Amino acid sequence: MSNEENEKQEESVKADEKVKESIDTAKNIAGNLATSFLALKETNPKVFFGSIGGVVILLLIMMSGGDDSAPSVSGPAMKNLTVGQRYVLKSANAYDPGATVRLVSTPGAIAAYDDTEEADRSGACQHMAQGTPVSVLGFTDAFGKQKAYAKVKVEEGECKDTEAWALSIDVQ
Repeated sequence: MSNEENEKQEESVKADEKVKESIDTAKNIAGNLATSFLALKETNPKVFFGSIGGVVILLLIMMSGGDDSAPSVSGPAMKNLTVGQRYVLKSANAYDPGATVRLVSTPGAIAAYDDTEEADRSGACQHMAQGTPVSVLGFTDAFGKQKAYAKVKVEEGECKDTEAWALSIDVQ
């Protein structure tokens, strides 16, 4: 054998010895832990059995998986709207029947909506009462969602035949 082969063989033997030493060390640590835990049974049985009970309770909680009968939290659902059909405007996020639905001239403008100016709060055909009948003329995608905005045509009232964009979730 050459010197290189001898050196590799010696390194391999040394590595095997280190692995055996670490395994022996791990066995000793585990044995010491088990011994001290069992000694706890003799010196303080309340703590010993309490710790066993705690572990059992934790395992039972983890295996139960939670309460399946608990209601899941869900937000307003968007209807599957169809072009040409008649719907009504209803704010999905408002409980106040007097709340209005915002209509804008371009899709996406709702995201930048700020009605701090008086003209924005009282502009013609910008805030429609809930229950206003509309027809859907088209859709556009935004923010990774399909049909996020719906182009609607107001069917009744002083804003009749006005075309504008609304959030699709507000058309129901």
